[in-house]
Amino acid sequence: MTNYSKLPAILVLEDGTVYHGKAAGKIGTTTGEICYNTGTTGYQEIFTDPSYYGQIMVTTNAHIGNYGIDEDDTESGKIQIAGLVCKNYNINYSRQMADSSIQTYFEEQNLVGISDIDTRSLVRHIRDKGAMNAIISSENLDVEELKSILANVPSMEGLELSSVVSTKEPYFYGEESAPTRVAVLDLGIKKNILRNFDSRQVYAKVFPAKTTFKEMEDWNPDGYFISNGPGDPAAIDYAIETIKEIVDAEKPMFGICLGHQMLALANGIRTQKMHNGHRGINHPVKNIISNRCEITSQNHGFSVVAEDIEKSDKIEVTHVNLNDNSVEGIRVKGKKAFSVQYHPESSPGPHDSRYLFDDFIAMIKA
Repeated sequence: MTNYSKLPAILVLEDGTVYHGKAAGKIGTTTGEICYNTGTTGYQEIFTDPSYYGQIMVTTNAHIGNYGIDEDDTESGKIQIAGLVCKNYNINYSRQMADSSIQTYFEEQNLVGISDIDTRSLVRHIRDKGAMNAIISSENLDVEELKSILANVPSMEGLELSSVVSTKEPYFYGEESAPTRVAVLDLGIKKNILRNFDSRQVYAKVFPAKTTFKEMEDWNPDGYFISNGPGDPAAIDYAIETIKEIVDAEKPMFGICLGHQMLALANGIRTQKMHNGHRGINHPVKNIISNRCEITSQNHGFSVVAEDIEKSDKIEVTHVNLNDNSVEGIRVKGKKAFSVQYHPESSPGPHDSRYLFDDFIAMIKA
């Protein structure tokens, strides 16, 4: 394990802002869109969530690494974030179930990070200026050289990333004897979504992102699920067409996060890049159908355009964000298709929204 503790590191933002700190993880250089997550726990689930692919994560919680790394807490097969920015980087951990330290984990998976940053100042800056690209380096401290490298990093807007993180081959999850079969379109799925299906006696077949409706329909599923994932939803034209065919065929369908945005696009509703996005485990959402509120886990940098829904005769809003009134859930009128912008599998996060999996199963059985 590298004796990194005295090695300097540097963070440069696209607008020229520079932060100096200490190296964390592998010594090297990394780039990506910088964003922040306000959750107080669940850092390992965040690191391995495919929705964060290509992003440098700033954790607002002061301590990262203090409970180590447990392989059972991963949401995918590897670290998905492009880099980490944190305040206190803790190699020593106290949890007996942990398999290794965060430093060992990062070195094994080639993750570059920076610690000892004033993350309060950084988050305020990002919050005010909006999402932007950034570069971290612990091997090159020349600010002008880093700015030159950063200038060539593409914007997240327009990037199609789901096919990069999606499974390459179909696979099954759950018991084959289960009474309900669900075809899952993997745009960057988290393991806990599949665990939630399995616990509800669902046998799932997970398909690569570019799978056609006909290929999934040949398996004869009872319903379809469209997963979360990274990148710009408007760039995933292949999935938009697949979802159109699912809805037109009157098949039960449930989408979350990116899947929510794809359902909107498939029905003529535009998506837009948010100033900062929603990333954390304490976002209040109101279900306007049941008139009940729930605290949700969220991770997205794009949203659907509310004005388009107001003009639509196909889509109606089912959930709204109580912080900014953004659209958090929709359903297709006259069809068995609905979606939410947040993460009901809640890993990490509160379990207020897991009823949505039950609603989907009930819809299939109806």
